[in-house]
Amino acid sequence: MQREFLLLWALIFFLTPELIPVCKAVWLTVPKTGTKCVSEEIQSKVVVLADYLVISDEHSIFPTVSVKVTSPYGNVLHHSENATHGQFAFTTQESGTYLACFEVVGNSHGNKDISINLDWKTGIAAKDWDSIARKEKIEGVELELRKLEGAVEGIHDNLLYLKSREAEMRIVSEKTNSRVAWYSIMSLGICIVVSGLQILYLKQYFERKKLI
Repeated sequence: MQREFLLLWALIFFLTPELIPVCKAVWLTVPKTGTKCVSEEIQSKVVVLADYLVISDEHSIFPTVSVKVTSPYGNVLHHSENATHGQFAFTTQESGTYLACFEVVGNSHGNKDISINLDWKTGIAAKDWDSIARKEKIEGVELELRKLEGAVEGIHDNLLYLKSREAEMRIVSEKTNSRVAWYSIMSLGICIVVSGLQILYLKQYFERKKLI
């Protein structure tokens, strides 16, 4: 039993970083003009939690940014102006690429590029395990088992998502191959028809000129 438990832990340890994008700390450098964006492909019904903080090298300057988070269909999930720090959280409604964009506001940056620390969490990493432990009165091994259960569920859901994406890509590939095949047949048919018309035209031309 202990051996199976250790094997399960090892499986979670190696598969979780690959199949579940749990937490990403990103250091962004936003240009003084323009926008800097980060994106992540997330499946539906996944909790996303992110904290961002504008870093200033000079204590006398407090740069502010405009923050906008959009869904794959362009819906605005979070929008903040003149922000130096903040947080956004949402549960994804559709699968696809979610985008978070940062833009420097006005001249608050002293005409310099600014840095932003973005702590992006999804899935199991976005859960507040301390609150869950207090609410359900669990701790120690039982709490770790709950985290392990959440990781297994996340891996299962992600595998199902990858399977559905693979099926969608296969359908698209089959449709593309079918269209290419029909295009090739049409092109060959058109070449044959054009060649026949050219032969017929040349035959009539030579007959008019009494060359044949």
